[in-house]
Amino acid sequence: MTTSKETIAEVRTDVRRFLAEELAAASFKPMCDSWIQGHSATFSRKLGDRGWLGMTWPQRYGGGGRSARERFTVIEELLAAGAPVAAHWIADRQTGPLLLRAGTEQQKAAFLPPIARGRLFVAAGLSEPDSGSDLASIRTRAVPTATGWRVSGRKVWTSHAHRSHYLLALVRTAAPDGDRHAGLSQLLIKLDSPGVAVRPIEVMTGESHFTEVTLDDVDVPSDLVVGAVGDGWRGVMSELAHERSGPERYLSTFPLLAELVSGGTADGETALADIGSATARLWALRSLSLRVQDLLQQGSPTGTAAALVKDLGTRLEGDIIDITRRASQRRPDRSDHSALPELLRAAQLAAPSFTLRGGTNEILRGLVARGLEA
Repeated sequence: MTTSKETIAEVRTDVRRFLAEELAAASFKPMCDSWIQGHSATFSRKLGDRGWLGMTWPQRYGGGGRSARERFTVIEELLAAGAPVAAHWIADRQTGPLLLRAGTEQQKAAFLPPIARGRLFVAAGLSEPDSGSDLASIRTRAVPTATGWRVSGRKVWTSHAHRSHYLLALVRTAAPDGDRHAGLSQLLIKLDSPGVAVRPIEVMTGESHFTEVTLDDVDVPSDLVVGAVGDGWRGVMSELAHERSGPERYLSTFPLLAELVSGGTADGETALADIGSATARLWALRSLSLRVQDLLQQGSPTGTAAALVKDLGTRLEGDIIDITRRASQRRPDRSDHSALPELLRAAQLAAPSFTLRGGTNEILRGLVARGLEA
């Protein structure tokens, strides 16, 4: 689906007008890393009411039938403004596309419309305490019952599970039998089900978006298996392509860079050169990310390119923090009454997580190397 420049410009204008109104009404304060920390169910509902969630999904499932470029435009404007988008983020970015590809008609009808309206939120249940980057080593097990599956185990990095309705969990439904990627399945687990316990964990920023979910003999109906039983790894790989390739992978600290430039703190040749370098890298990453979104819409392979976006984007986000810190240190005589100190502090505290979420840089570089060899 091609989209005209005029259409993109109209979308961008609409989103900027909406954000200006919301900022004027003080409905949110710009923040770094807003797609993880900025949780506001009210804000997500407003986006849903405007048709800015589920934008590329078919209209018969509550989506907008819009292009990937239009969705990209909305997302980058929201992230650049530091808007609170965490409530709907996983459901819109990962769960919806997975259901469209592998879900049953019953699942699509039940889940996609409320997700697109910003009324149903989903947490990602992939990582576990002892798995780290080795996702295939998960231990959460599901055993068959007369009506479905009984699940036991623990999940971490389940951001906002305490504020979500469902957990999309990767579980082991059969022994690996020599192939560790075999015997894995994905289940939608209702988070108010008996046997589910969610423990928020406070991180360095003071936020408690990070949670641990304990599943103790949780009964899950058979109709909440997403995709074929045993085919969970393929579903996860398709989710990770969406997770690793979007503008959130290089815009987490953009509000900090924007404040640095607009606040007049960045003067001097070195600071200006740093900003110029960061801006050039941002533009290159944006071009790569846009290309990956086009490939995703076409159903083409994106693993290598998505991993590249995430690796390069993570490094840029950290470098923006360093650029801002250096620029601030060069002007110790200047009294800074802008939002820069608060944004810098929040970004520094969030930075250690940048390389971990969605795959560490070391793992991603291995994926890129193997992709280039193929």
